Amino acid sequence: MDPVVKTIIWLAVAAVLLIIIFTNIVIVPQATEHVIEFLGKYHTTWSAGLHFKIPFLQRIVKRITLKEQVLDTPPQPVITKDNVTMQIDTVVYYRIFDAKLFTYGAVDPVFALSNLTATSLRNVIGELDLDQTLTSRDTINIKLTKTLDEATDGWGIKVERVELKNIIPPVEIQNAMEKEMKAERDRRQTVLQAEGHRQAVITRAEGDKQAKILEAEGERDARIARAEGEARAIFLAKKAEADGLRALKEAGADDSVLELKKYEALVKLADGKASKIIIPTDTVQAVKRNVLFSEITGLGNVTPEGKPDPVPPVEDPCCDGELQ
Repeated sequence: MDPVVKTIIWLAVAAVLLIIIFTNIVIVPQATEHVIEFLGKYHTTWSAGLHFKIPFLQRIVKRITLKEQVLDTPPQPVITKDNVTMQIDTVVYYRIFDAKLFTYGAVDPVFALSNLTATSLRNVIGELDLDQTLTSRDTINIKLTKTLDEATDGWGIKVERVELKNIIPPVEIQNAMEKEMKAERDRRQTVLQAEGHRQAVITRAEGDKQAKILEAEGERDARIARAEGEARAIFLAKKAEADGLRALKEAGADDSVLELKKYEALVKLADGKASKIIIPTDTVQAVKRNVLFSEITGLGNVTPEGKPDPVPPVEDPCCDGELQ
């Protein structure tokens, strides 16, 4: 054989071998697994990293992502316990935890999960009436999550949570609900207005009561202040009088000075508008003694004596006849 031809053949074989080698080098990305079969039988599961596949003997059956996925199911007609038909669509959040089970557990695990969600939703809603369905979203979500998670363990699927996306009741039910909601809002408005009026009346009454209490307290404090002022004035007047008497006593004043002070006090009492004057007994006795002394001695009597009455003439009986 020609050496040139032989060289070309060897180069071609080497190129084919290199192509085969490079094409069977597999890099598995993060959060991904590859299911490998050897001669048509499950062999192993490759995780993230560099792997080499035996040509013609091994093959990659399925490439599976381990990330959380979302299954948005279309609206499903369901019937409640009180025979109301409504449309409900759900959103299922799931992830694959076992690539082998997901590959060999069901023909189409995602489609199976969608149908299982629809049937489980009908079962759960069938146990509730309309009002419970509209107000128990959390309860429905929990029941659906538990049911689907248990049923999909054999498919290598972990259901994280299920959420009700939309609940669409019939048009007649929607109209009735709107009327009921409007009536409830009107009732609340009436109650709030009545409550506001009641609070206003109570507040006004409380304000009037507080005003009267404050007015009474102010009048009471004014009276107390006036009484305390009058008492203080009387106390100071009496104290000044007592201080004056004490000063007279300390100065050695005799009885005449004391009598003079008594007369001055009487003058002051008489100067007022009082209709009645009370004179101490000792003062009256002193006045009497002074009057008696003046009458006896004549001292202090400054009133001039009046002229004596004229004596009528004595008639003479002897002369009166002749004169006539």
